[in-house]
Amino acid sequence: MREIIKLGLILLLITSISAVVLGLTNSVTEEKIEDAENLVSEEARKAVLPGAEKFVKEESTEINKIVKDNSDILEVYRGMNNKDELLGYAIKTSSSGYGGDVEVITGISNDGIITGMNVVSHQETPGLGANATGEEFQNQFKEMPIEKDIIVVKSEPQNEDEVQALTGATITSDAVVKGVNSARNLYNNNLK
Repeated sequence: MREIIKLGLILLLITSISAVVLGLTNSVTEEKIEDAENLVSEEARKAVLPGAEKFVKEESTEINKIVKDNSDILEVYRGMNNKDELLGYAIKTSSSGYGGDVEVITGISNDGIITGMNVVSHQETPGLGANATGEEFQNQFKEMPIEKDIIVVKSEPQNEDEVQALTGATITSDAVVKGVNSARNLYNNNLK
């Protein structure tokens, strides 16, 4: 009985020390991790909205309420040129994929065209769903109109509102398209 209590106390001591070390490590690296994530998002915004030189977070009361009430919409940024003219929006969304949430930034120009899509975060299967970060898949969204929902098809797209699913990763393809459609709906209903 004494041996069991002794082993239990040793295990408790080891796990307590580990928890303290992990907590300290997290507090030291937290700011740098956030900076790195912001840098990735800034680069993705520039990639999906060409010509925009700076991005200003949209914080109108209406948009803040939408972001707060809708877990699919994470951020909305206005993309501006060097004359502070509005070129369009970069909208970050999240939807459920195969391995977890898939975060997508969609660029929509003032002309009502999708200027680009970038998958910025995912936990999808390497070699399958992770291929959503590839240029071939992401380029399918460029220049698509925003009037109708985008649809995932398994074969070669026949219409302007269709994208071809990743081979063996239909759930990921659906998650990406759901994110782009959420951005498209937000633009059509609230930003146009």
